[in-house]
Amino acid sequence: MENALAASGAGVAVPALGLAGVGKHYGTARGVADLDLSIAAGELVTLIGPSGCGKSTTLRLVAGLERPDAGTISVAGSVVADTRHFVNPERRRVGLVFQDHALFPHLTVARNVEFGLDRLPRGERRARVGELLDLVQLAHLRDRYPHELSGGEQQRVALARALAPRPAVVLLDEPFSSLDESLRAQVRRDTVATLRETATTGVLVTHDQTEALSVGTRVIVMNNGVIEQADIPEKVFERPATRFVASFMGDADFLPARVHRALLTCEIGIVSTVPGWADSDVDVDVVLRPHEVALRPAADATARVSSVEYHGAFVLHHVQLASGRTLRSWQPHNVRYPVGATVAVTVAPGTSPTLLVGDRAVTSPPANSVRTGPSPMRKGGPSDDADPTEVTR
Repeated sequence: MENALAASGAGVAVPALGLAGVGKHYGTARGVADLDLSIAAGELVTLIGPSGCGKSTTLRLVAGLERPDAGTISVAGSVVADTRHFVNPERRRVGLVFQDHALFPHLTVARNVEFGLDRLPRGERRARVGELLDLVQLAHLRDRYPHELSGGEQQRVALARALAPRPAVVLLDEPFSSLDESLRAQVRRDTVATLRETATTGVLVTHDQTEALSVGTRVIVMNNGVIEQADIPEKVFERPATRFVASFMGDADFLPARVHRALLTCEIGIVSTVPGWADSDVDVDVVLRPHEVALRPAADATARVSSVEYHGAFVLHHVQLASGRTLRSWQPHNVRYPVGATVAVTVAPGTSPTLLVGDRAVTSPPANSVRTGPSPMRKGGPSDDADPTEVTR
């Protein structure tokens, strides 16, 4: 960190990885477009999105396996790619860990880790290999070959090999997806612990939402070659910036709603107050996640349970509203409403849901949202006569 501060010359740490206006096309198909990203030294970032969103292209551009069509990529303050310069992968101070581990089958564990250290004297190479094998707890397997190792052990060898040259950044391309579920969680914990113990900057590509939220100090959500949101995990999940992020990063349902006199109302009634919107009258969509939807039995209710899914500790209820729209609700394992049961639907206490205008989240009233006349709710919503005392707090 001290070296980074000194290199900046202005008391500001140099990012371990920086992308500015980076773009890549494959013929007429867009890989990524106008990517801007800065990752601090020691940060562990997760990169997630659907297939074809550009996350693997981003990794390949940083690693030097692809050339950008536009923009600048820098590693530890040094430009490694722009429209005029291109530094080869082996000279970028970037380590790679692939999904299939990509170990050399004819080399032992120790020799695999040693690969890439040929510029060091033999004694230093041996010491570095020993240090890393101790770190990943594989010193006792140093003379074995990859085919003699378990999947988890192979992954740890691949990580040790990537760390051996002391890279500025380690890129991990879905490194746990080939492991079975019971092993994946343990290997993931071990990998994250190793990266943090060595203060290594990491970028982990994953398709698993839970993994992205639990591992990253920041989560970068990509779609169609652009970054939709880059923020801490809590904000990505609880305060999604777009409709896409809300639906991709966990289950989400959307209901037409209206903010009037600072009250948010929709088909299920008054959802919450909206501070700062007292003079607004505007139609929005409200984002509700299953853990935010509360149910209680009510014989005179118009909502009915349409299906029930048992998930062990929790039970997921699908509830059809009078309008035909469906909400999902998580309930504890000992609460199970039968299919066909009528239920009253509300929001859990303390819920402050995300509001969307179009496909973008809003936190303040949109321009020109003040209305002087009556504005009826869209189909399925309550009237202005809703009792404000029923606001969920």
